[in-house]
Amino acid sequence: MTLKLGIPKGSLQDATIHLFAKAGFNIHVGSRSYFPSIDDPEIECMLIRAQEMARYVSDGVLDAGLTGQDWIDEHELGDGTTGVLTSIAALVYAKQSYGTVRWVLAVPEDSPVRTPQDLGGATVATELVRVTRAYFSRRQVDVKVEFSWGATEVKPPLLADAIVEATETGSTLRANRLRIVDTVMESSTQLVANRAALADPRKKTKLDNVALLLKAAIEAQGRVGLMLNVRRADLDAVLALLPALQRPTISPLSDPEWVAVNTIIEERTARDLIPRLKHAHAQGIVEYPLNKIVL
Repeated sequence: MTLKLGIPKGSLQDATIHLFAKAGFNIHVGSRSYFPSIDDPEIECMLIRAQEMARYVSDGVLDAGLTGQDWIDEHELGDGTTGVLTSIAALVYAKQSYGTVRWVLAVPEDSPVRTPQDLGGATVATELVRVTRAYFSRRQVDVKVEFSWGATEVKPPLLADAIVEATETGSTLRANRLRIVDTVMESSTQLVANRAALADPRKKTKLDNVALLLKAAIEAQGRVGLMLNVRRADLDAVLALLPALQRPTISPLSDPEWVAVNTIIEERTARDLIPRLKHAHAQGIVEYPLNKIVL
């Protein structure tokens, strides 16, 4: 059994390969090859642009692939057929952060436009053409939607009146003196598969296992483990300082007056928390990295 898996080429490529590494899969991309190697004999990878992934998975060229919900919607609003693709897992990561991407309607800062309805008769440039047309159609606003090959944010006001563009932080839009009018859609990366792959028990099991490990890697992002020892007499004071996913694990030590405490915390809180734990008489404090958290 070989699972044909599409890896998004382009802006999501590095983040995806890093996520797979955290999940335990090492992917190596050659400088000229579109077929990366992976240290799992049951998986065969192929680099495909995220914009095309839904089509190739839907057509059966690939068993599964990673792409944004935005490009799935774009595919299904066009020639694609809804219901062919099944999302195995929503993986909330993007090229710059572990979060969703927003497609926003933006205009120049000095534009009089304040709502989508103000754009009647205007030209809107975007890569996400079908979703954008559907957005304005739902609002009964007649606009001309033009496909943009890239660098969309530089087109207003000379080449377009407005744009619909993806953003994580909004910094590129602000740098080009653009103002957000509305959010067209929010999108996160999806691991999708076609019906034929899911009908194969071995491929379905493999996909479920890959999804489990990828979600576990995302869950661990920004978190660390913390171990410490404390006297039973000081345990309540230490526990009062500890946040946790559920409750800290407390284990007895060979000395009945002492216990070991193991928990998970947000990494950003460690520098403030560890001195407070020491002041509460915790000893042997160890902070350690996490690759996966399976909930």
